[in-house]
Amino acid sequence: QVQLEESGGGLVQAGGSLRLSCAASGRALRIFTTAWFRQAPGKEREFVAGIKTYDGRTFYSDSVKGRFTISRDNDKNTVYLQMNSLKPEDTAVYYCTSDTTGGSYDYWGQGTQVTVSS
Repeated sequence: QVQLEESGGGLVQAGGSLRLSCAASGRALRIFTTAWFRQAPGKEREFVAGIKTYDGRTFYSDSVKGRFTISRDNDKNTVYLQMNSLKPEDTAVYYCTSDTTGGSYDYWGQGTQVTVSS
């Protein structure tokens, strides 16, 4: 079992920044990838950014590339999502998820709300 706890959400004006954190705890399963997804009201959950544990390789959705940066601190078992130049369309609940199987995201956090006002 892996527990994921997100923090750092809040209300920010357009153009502002927020940093989300995802702290992993629990049984020491091997985590291949940690990622952030988001879900806006009335919309499907969508991928935002991911980071490979083994080599630190990162990948992003086109909608956030150049504005968001995902990083990790293995000593703290924490993954971060630095979000800059925020837009109202970034408003959503942001979820942290991990892949412990090498093929799918099998653990999810409860989510943290990000609201960007215009």
